[in-house]
Amino acid sequence: MSYDRYVAICRPLYYSRIMNPQACLLLALSCWLVGFIELIPYMALLLRISCYRSNIINHFFCDMMPIIKMSCSDTSALELLIFTEGVFLLSVTPFLLTLISYMFIISSIMRIRSSTGRRKTFYTCSSHLIVVVLLYGTLFCQYLRPTTMDTLDSNKIFSLFNTVAVPLLNPIIYSLKNKTVKSALKKKAQLYFKHQK
Repeated sequence: MSYDRYVAICRPLYYSRIMNPQACLLLALSCWLVGFIELIPYMALLLRISCYRSNIINHFFCDMMPIIKMSCSDTSALELLIFTEGVFLLSVTPFLLTLISYMFIISSIMRIRSSTGRRKTFYTCSSHLIVVVLLYGTLFCQYLRPTTMDTLDSNKIFSLFNTVAVPLLNPIIYSLKNKTVKSALKKKAQLYFKHQK
C-alpha cells in the first residue's frame, strides 16, 4: 500500500504502467510466499518441544508466546527466532520500507507550491498512515518488548487489537475520506447535538 501511494504521488504519470495487474499480483504473491516460508523455522523448532504443562492454551488462538510459556522444554532458540524474525522480517524491515516510501512522499508533497495541493495530496495518504501507525504500534508492543514485561494478559490484549480492532477500523478509517460518508456523519452529529440541547 505504501508503494502504491509512493507511485501515485511521486510518479503519477507512470502509475498505470508501474502498478499494472501483473505488478499487483507479484506484490501480493510475494507477501503470501514470505508469510508461508517464514513459518517453516517455527514449525521445525516447535516439533522439538516435547513437554507441556497443560493442554489448555490461555489465549484467543494458538499463538507462539502462550505455547512457549506452557513448555517444559528449553525454548531459548524459539524465543531468539521470534525476536530476530520480529525485528527483521515482521516489524522493522516492512516499517523501514514504509517509512522510506513516506519520506519520498513527504518530500514530493513539500515541493508542491500551493497549500491546497499539499493538503489534498497529504489527505490522500492520511488514512493509510493511520492504519500503519496502529498496526506497527501494536506489533512493536506485542513482539519487541523485554520478556520481563511479557504477560499473557497483555499479549492477549495486543493480539486482540492486532487481529480484530485494526481490521475492523480499516473500513471506517478509509471510508472517512468519502464525501458522502463525511456529510452523513456530519448530519448525524448535528442532529445528536441538537437533541442534547
